[in-house]
Amino acid sequence: METALTRLTGVRHPLVQTGMGWVSGPRLVSATANAGALGILASATMTTDGLREAIREVKSRTEAPFGVNLRADAADAGDRVRILLEEGVRVASFALAPAPELITELKEAGVVVIPTVGARRHAEKVAAWGADAVIVQGAEGGGHTGPVATTVLLPQVVDAVRIPVVAAGGFFDGRGLVAALAYGAAGVAMGTRFLLTSDSTVPDAVKARYLAATVTDVTVTTAVDGLPHRMLRTDLVAALERSGRARALTRAVRHASGFRRLSGLTWRRLIRDGLATKHGKALTWPQVLLSANTPMLLKSAMVDGRTDAGVMAAGQVAGVIEDLPSCAELVARIMGEADGILRELGATRNI
Repeated sequence: METALTRLTGVRHPLVQTGMGWVSGPRLVSATANAGALGILASATMTTDGLREAIREVKSRTEAPFGVNLRADAADAGDRVRILLEEGVRVASFALAPAPELITELKEAGVVVIPTVGARRHAEKVAAWGADAVIVQGAEGGGHTGPVATTVLLPQVVDAVRIPVVAAGGFFDGRGLVAALAYGAAGVAMGTRFLLTSDSTVPDAVKARYLAATVTDVTVTTAVDGLPHRMLRTDLVAALERSGRARALTRAVRHASGFRRLSGLTWRRLIRDGLATKHGKALTWPQVLLSANTPMLLKSAMVDGRTDAGVMAAGQVAGVIEDLPSCAELVARIMGEADGILRELGATRNI
């Protein structure tokens, strides 16, 4: 299936596996790429040396195009961009709007720039700055999310910009892909659906927790880092929501210390990255610290398998996913479903 997304990135299918911290590593990204979709390597939880090694590992596993997700507000964003250029990465995605200078630097080197946004005005801004495409995530999406449902946000953005739009938030099958195409999107991006594959390195106990979830077990909370965050509801999430300021600060400092040791960041850099996430929001100091080291809470689940001590970001689709196919099986299934639906719609159009 050829769309503006496949032509832009060189992939065979208009599907994107999003950059999920601790999840979207070389194995998942290369499996996605080999299946014909666009795999995105998550770099925010990596050191710069680790990022270079991960890129090279993906390249050793696949010759297909893939991308790297970057934190636009990170102090070393420029250094990471240069690594992408030196290693010949085809696509750069951003969780927040990158500075115009970064977009220019990437585009001049022939790298496709695809930021992720959650509002029409943000899509218009990055399009004006020169972004090649945009991923639009509706409220159904996992992790940090906005208040507007995909079915309302997507057509707004499609009508507002003249670059390819990729829909995210609530997608997991061929029906969703066809629906997104009908809205005018050039493809769909999925996180939770690719997390729940056999190629994902997430521990089995964590995958089992996702598979057991219903749609009402997925909640949005601000208790983790002060920003709306969609995740599975667990005892830890409930405890965070009940915590007073003193307990929250103690927990924040403990986790910040752990992430500082793991990442090699100084306290000054850690706080700077935390402050960068405020974006004008009135966050408390515990929330600022947590926003800088939320990766540690994710790592506890996604790497260590601690469903009791970590948070599990999840789209609402976690409540309807029931299996763990390989990436190749998943992509083939979605594209087969989409092709069948399009043929059926074409047949019924004349009735």
